[in-house]
Amino acid sequence: MMKVALLSRWHVHADDYAREAGKHPDLSIKCIWDEDTARGEKWSSELGVPFIRELETVLRDPQIDGVIVNTPTNRHREVILAAVEHKKHVFTEKVLAFTTAECEEIYEAAEKNGVKLTVSLPRLTANYYLYAQHALDKGWLGDLTSIRCRLAHNGAVPVSGSVNGWLPPHFFDKEQCGGGALIDLGAHPIYLTNRLAGAASAVTSIFQKNDQRTVEENAVVLVEYGSGALGTVETGFLSYGSPFQLELYGTKGALLIEENEIRLNSSQLEQEGWIIPEVLPKALPMPMEQWVESIVKGKETTIRKEDVCSLTLINEAAALSHAEGRKVLISEVKEVLLNQ
Repeated sequence: MMKVALLSRWHVHADDYAREAGKHPDLSIKCIWDEDTARGEKWSSELGVPFIRELETVLRDPQIDGVIVNTPTNRHREVILAAVEHKKHVFTEKVLAFTTAECEEIYEAAEKNGVKLTVSLPRLTANYYLYAQHALDKGWLGDLTSIRCRLAHNGAVPVSGSVNGWLPPHFFDKEQCGGGALIDLGAHPIYLTNRLAGAASAVTSIFQKNDQRTVEENAVVLVEYGSGALGTVETGFLSYGSPFQLELYGTKGALLIEENEIRLNSSQLEQEGWIIPEVLPKALPMPMEQWVESIVKGKETTIRKEDVCSLTLINEAAALSHAEGRKVLISEVKEVLLNQ
């Protein structure tokens, strides 16, 4: 049985991970730490486990095998590196860090200390992603020419009693979050398009925000891939009822995914016109399950370092594109990394 510590309830998914850990037969929640003492004490009371005021005390505890990190994103590097140095396995909410250089630093430290690091990129385990990858691998779409992914919700639409909507106010704190809709919700379309289309070569972004906020509420990012495909990433906090959409277009077919509906039209299949697949691949284990299996059974996770670093790379390039109002070559961002 692995004993784990929950590090912060800052992120909106912290409760989800606590429930997932609480139900896992190989995990036991031993304690809680939070940079916000009142919030941490409340959480510990709800879960019936001790609250520890000092992070160092948690990390020095030889009984703690791993940590689940949901701190403000600007504290990821500090907290995760500390955990790794104490040889604690790490499961963390995305994004791993604000810069690709920091991501590389964290992975290097994890490898040096022999600990398992998994970042939660859950849509890479979904059956619709696996079907899209299968369709590409089978050649049903031919050469991929265009890919579009949209994920948006109404978290910033004002509701009774809150001008920020149902998202917590700190999700609009640029210092803590590193950005707005793109770095948070937009992470999912980014890592999906990256995985399906390959290595990016250039990024052009458009961010929109109101005068009362310092981070974007809507974002569209155009990604040029080395494969020749053009990617469109759309995300935002101002869309009620917006469905998740993933679209792939190629020289021999098209694949449209909207929520639970999947349609394929391919010149490579005997059946003409749009078809709805009767059988989908079995979903992979969720990221936390994969994290545990990597520790207990030595299995490799399907969420790779490349997925995590490329996610941050696109965010870096998109932020620079918005700030300077131009297309940003990925080589520019990588050059900064090489010079550090």
